[in-house]
Amino acid sequence: MRLYLRLMLAALGLLALPVQAAPPPLALEGWEYRWGDSPAGPEGRPAWLTEASGWQAIDFPSNPPGRQGQQHAWFRTTLPDGEWRDPVLYITSIDLIGQLYLDGELLYQYGEFDAEGRGDFAGWPWHMIELPADFAGATLHLRVYSYYTDIGLWGEVQLMDRLDGLNAVLQNSAKALAVGTFCLLLAVLALLFALLGPQRHGFVGIALFASASGLMLLAEAPARQLLLERALWWDTLRAASYFTLPVAMSLLLAHWLDGAAARWMRWLWRLHLAYLAGALTLVQAGAISLSLTFPAFDALLAITLPLMLLLALWQVPRLGMEQRLIVASFVLFAPLLLVDMLVAHGFVSWRSVPLSTGALGFALAIAGLSLWDYRRTQQRLAELNRSLERQVAERTAELDRLVETLEGYSYQDALTGLKNRRYFDELLDHEARSADREGQAFSLVLMDLDHFKQVNDRYGHEGGDQVLRQFATLLQAHFRDSDVVCRLGGEEFVALLPGADPANAAARAAAVTRAVGQHAFRCGTEAPFRVTLSCGVASYPAHTADPLALVGLADHALYCAKRSGRNRIVTWTPDAEGGHSQVATLG
Repeated sequence: MRLYLRLMLAALGLLALPVQAAPPPLALEGWEYRWGDSPAGPEGRPAWLTEASGWQAIDFPSNPPGRQGQQHAWFRTTLPDGEWRDPVLYITSIDLIGQLYLDGELLYQYGEFDAEGRGDFAGWPWHMIELPADFAGATLHLRVYSYYTDIGLWGEVQLMDRLDGLNAVLQNSAKALAVGTFCLLLAVLALLFALLGPQRHGFVGIALFASASGLMLLAEAPARQLLLERALWWDTLRAASYFTLPVAMSLLLAHWLDGAAARWMRWLWRLHLAYLAGALTLVQAGAISLSLTFPAFDALLAITLPLMLLLALWQVPRLGMEQRLIVASFVLFAPLLLVDMLVAHGFVSWRSVPLSTGALGFALAIAGLSLWDYRRTQQRLAELNRSLERQVAERTAELDRLVETLEGYSYQDALTGLKNRRYFDELLDHEARSADREGQAFSLVLMDLDHFKQVNDRYGHEGGDQVLRQFATLLQAHFRDSDVVCRLGGEEFVALLPGADPANAAARAAAVTRAVGQHAFRCGTEAPFRVTLSCGVASYPAHTADPLALVGLADHALYCAKRSGRNRIVTWTPDAEGGHSQVATLG
């Protein structure tokens, strides 16, 4: 299973934890930097991890002043406090490779460092770095190496909950994925028109621009890492499609413009095509790094793109209405490309550039006017539109099935296959409303494996996971089909028993407790061993008039079972002494 798919499932598994709003994402502040690379300390670790002097303040860990050819830099800050359920550090990108240390210990590494602290470009993915629970107040050190125009981090550096991070990845990708997919479908449609008859050069340009835009948007969408963990592959695709954009734009403008402007446009697309072929050939041959092809291309584009704009605007007085609309759409799209380029190289502070909107608008404008110009093929166009609608419907249906599958994952505990805390909370709310409305009884049995930490300590977490899976199988075998068993988290489980009174619930808990005590648990090739179970039972309406209060009552009963010696069932009952007492039944 791919790493980021595991991250997604782990994030969905967070729904099994108690419901508690996590703090919003928090940008890290208080950064300091120093140029160069740290020498090794007495224990072989970088000496700068413990040095307090030599650091200078910086607003963001990127491109400190006075680089002067430096290829190594260090940054540090102190992590703030926060009540995140599953804290992670989210970094948009690293230029180019780096190591993160937390309180002097290596926490994360991206890229491979050689003995001299150097390494090759490994791509520009985002990074979601798991933090320990006690990260607050810890010092975070960042060691980076870069021969690129930028050095350090790029984009955003935030503390957040893992689930919030993955949700943000999906949300930030939704528009790019939708527009990118539409552009690719538009490219197929334009290619079909190019094959059907005359004026094929215009439709070839549309197909080239739409495919380049679509692939670039897909390769830049953060969700790409959830689909395929190959950062260099995605960045190569991004480079190829990005470098193709000016080829397609100048081809299109050459088709719609006349005279000297058209001739200049033809020279420009040939120039960019030569760069595209030459740069990617050198990269594949290992002669240059892929990362270095972007600054050179952007320098070229910074010259040719304004030239395209000037040539297009120069021709406007002599153009027809259709041609003027083409120029207007290009005038709206080209500045977005320039701003995106300025953001990428740090000339403008980091922000989200609506490049997908501009690409979609330019592609739609070109396509719409070309289809209008191609009105003699309306019958064929209608048939192709119907085909496109069928494809969209099929893809929509596939997406709906995928959404249903992901929703199923969100209600299932990945380790045991039981329902998770999110499902239990929604089920309890539903049962509470139903019980309050119809007066039907139900009970909760809260269960916790005794001394489970000892199992983890002796057999490791993998052995503990095997015990939890075997225990889940026992639970499914000893409760009725109408009962619902869920894993709340760790070694804590709950069973919701519709229609069960206290005696009936306690009897079922006793049966499970005996079955657990008699079961020979196994961890790999280790000798079989036994564990015991403690249970807390609470029922509606026997114990409370508020069905939602059952969780607290059952939890209190479970606590009493643990406190009174474990391996037993405790049923909650009220007591006249201002607290609660429990009737204990040995398991």
